[in-house]
Amino acid sequence: MSMRRASLLLLFGLVIALVRPSGEGAEKAPARPTDKAPVGRIIDGFRLEDPRTAKVIALADLKDKKAIAVVFLGTECPINTAFLPVLIDLHKAYHEKGVQFLGINANRQDSPARVAEHARKNGVPFPVVKDPGNKIADKFGARRTPEAFVLAPGGKVVYQGRIDDQFGLDYKRAGKPTRRDLACALDEVLAVKAVSVPRTPVAGCLIGRARVAKARGAVTYAKQVSRILQKNCQECHRPGQMGPMALSTYDDAVSWAEMIREVVSERRMPPWYADPKHGKWINDRRLTKADREALLAWVDDGTPRGDDKDLPAARKFPEGWTIGTPDVIFKLPKPFTVPAKAPKGGVSYRYVVVPTNFKEDKWVERAEARPGAAEVVHHILVFIAEPGKRIDPGRPGATLVGTAPGEMPLLLKPGMAKKVAAGSRLIFQMHYTPNGKEQVDQSMIGLIFAKKPPTQRVLTLPIHDGWFMARFKSIPAGAENHKMECTHVFKQDVRITAFMPHMHLRGKDFLFEAIHPDGRREVLLSVPRYNFNWQGIYNAAEPIKLAKGSKLRCVAHFDNSAKNPSNPDPTISVTWGDQTWEEMMVGWIDYCVEDAKP
Repeated sequence: MSMRRASLLLLFGLVIALVRPSGEGAEKAPARPTDKAPVGRIIDGFRLEDPRTAKVIALADLKDKKAIAVVFLGTECPINTAFLPVLIDLHKAYHEKGVQFLGINANRQDSPARVAEHARKNGVPFPVVKDPGNKIADKFGARRTPEAFVLAPGGKVVYQGRIDDQFGLDYKRAGKPTRRDLACALDEVLAVKAVSVPRTPVAGCLIGRARVAKARGAVTYAKQVSRILQKNCQECHRPGQMGPMALSTYDDAVSWAEMIREVVSERRMPPWYADPKHGKWINDRRLTKADREALLAWVDDGTPRGDDKDLPAARKFPEGWTIGTPDVIFKLPKPFTVPAKAPKGGVSYRYVVVPTNFKEDKWVERAEARPGAAEVVHHILVFIAEPGKRIDPGRPGATLVGTAPGEMPLLLKPGMAKKVAAGSRLIFQMHYTPNGKEQVDQSMIGLIFAKKPPTQRVLTLPIHDGWFMARFKSIPAGAENHKMECTHVFKQDVRITAFMPHMHLRGKDFLFEAIHPDGRREVLLSVPRYNFNWQGIYNAAEPIKLAKGSKLRCVAHFDNSAKNPSNPDPTISVTWGDQTWEEMMVGWIDYCVEDAKP
């Protein structure tokens, strides 16, 4: 379940209730709410403590309120966190109208201290109480975070569902939500009207419910599951990394067991978007059939721990850097303050020049870009400007490394490297996307040099349509499946080592096809479902040979219709542009020229 960005871990469908038999030596699966709608039921009294203030909040104390908005929250779910500014604004808008907002945290993994710190850190102005053993969550029938309920006077549930439809599975609407569901329900209650849409679907993380795990089973955490998580998940799901929750311990895994079941069975995690019919990839992170079945069996069987003596040694990761300890680190010279809100037209790309002061040519085998303020750094691209030359991003070899939503460190095989000539400057291209909170960024890159001179020089090339880039072409308004393509003809024998398709919010799919000199066509990479929130690099298991005269064809489709929930505006034609509400189509490749000197 490897992930690089918290913003990209979005989310999740409805739960199907599971009934398990009980018997001697077996524990019942933890109780989970049924799919019966909670709307219409009466919530009787409860008393829960707000760990931030140590005050006990009783439902009976709120009986004079005109409505109560109860929202089940967690501390790690990305959609939950994305909605907090919305909830804060709603509280401000409705507090004076007699509406009480109340957050409830029922996650077994969230201690009272974590609940308090999360509320403090995010400036939540209303109480967030702790629900030990998820008893109140069960009473409501709550399943996810964030899930909202509106109580009318008397404690009757008149609305259950999402806050609005701004954020969902693999999308974030660039503009306003199409319907502010929670606000609409509150307006109707305040107007003493029936709630017109009393139930809506919820996208978010499943509540980590209390469970009594089995001690033994055919698949245990100690023997099998710990090793699967180490191999496939902990790269990003560990403290201090981009995964929104840790999966380092047995308790971590049990707390997220239902989410593991959901994302593994739906094959949403680990994230991987290449069609398996074409190509083989070093970084293919798909679970094997055996590992997938083992994880699902472990959850279904009651998450047995097993014997701790069967646990593997903890996996050791490089401290702070995916690539290992860098030989040299280059930072932006000065911190940059990213505003809370973007000006009209967005925050323009910033280009920052950083001298290397290299006295001799350097060969880079590994490189990694690290944002200083990950929540607002959309991407970093670092270009090489050789002495006395202007930067040309389209020149083969000009691109050193970058990062975007996804996983993009440069990891070359021994014998391959990128050249940074003596005296070169590094040009940081910074793209910031404000998220409602002012932040300070000072991004950096780390480089690891080849231990011996390489035998092959790696070049990075962007392939694109010059007419589209020059804005002579556009994607028509409302087009549901608009096709674009671009090509590059190689003038030498080459070996392609990696591919990286790039589009923005309207991107649907992307394909790289080789047309050989004899006319034979070969699909090298197909990404049938492009995900803007996970723009990975596909590293070929073996370099792909293309003879001189071969044509590399890139084909992409765009959805500029209202059916695309990420589409900022389906009523306008879209041209090339830097900002995410504009579009791009780039087929990035890494390649080596055959028999060329490094």
